[in-house]
Amino acid sequence: MGSLTGKTALVTGGSRGIGREVALRLAADGARVCINYNNNAAAAEEVVSAIRDAGGDAFALQADVGSAEAIAAMFAAFDKEADGLDILVNNAGIGEMATIAETDEALYDAMMRVNAKGPFFVTQAALSRLRDGGRIVNLSSMVARAAYASCLAYAMSKAAVEHFTRSLAQELGARGITVNAVAPGATITDFAPALFNDPATVDYLASVAALGRVGQPGDVARVIGFLCGPDGAWVTGQVIEASGGMHL
Repeated sequence: MGSLTGKTALVTGGSRGIGREVALRLAADGARVCINYNNNAAAAEEVVSAIRDAGGDAFALQADVGSAEAIAAMFAAFDKEADGLDILVNNAGIGEMATIAETDEALYDAMMRVNAKGPFFVTQAALSRLRDGGRIVNLSSMVARAAYASCLAYAMSKAAVEHFTRSLAQELGARGITVNAVAPGATITDFAPALFNDPATVDYLASVAALGRVGQPGDVARVIGFLCGPDGAWVTGQVIEASGGMHL
């Protein structure tokens, strides 16, 4: 039996990148995992199949987490599949490299809608289903700490997530629910393919990390797995940077 046997988890944006690895990790630890996705049903079903092939249990639900109406519909479908929730990982996000001059209102609103509004309203809907002693993990980014002029609006959206995390941890502590954020550094996924397709950029990002390389999704998933498991029970209200020591 795994440490999460009997638990049910929901991972938003769980069909690819870090979210996919988190879903696989939680399932390997014994949780039944709901894979939320927005556009790519085939990718979500591939994750479900991978979990089932490994002996786990999973199902997929579609929702645009930037829409409160879509979130409500997702949880209505969730209630038909599960009798409660133990772990929520707010992973879904979007980003684009843009300076303040390059960021128009539409781009700013799009990032705030998914990255900040999404976790707020997904969590709001989840709370009536989340059992006491549960776990919430929000995805932030190391750019909320370090100054990168090329991703200002994105960094602002993640800074909002970090404050949300601290405030919610205070509110939910009486129920034994922990709330933490994990802030990845440069991590090779399809989130920013142009960034990682440039060898010079990858070399630079590795050079500013104390551990001398860029991250992989599994590096981040292991930290989230710890926070969701019994060994993470005494950690709450924290932002844990999983960046290999970028820009120390």
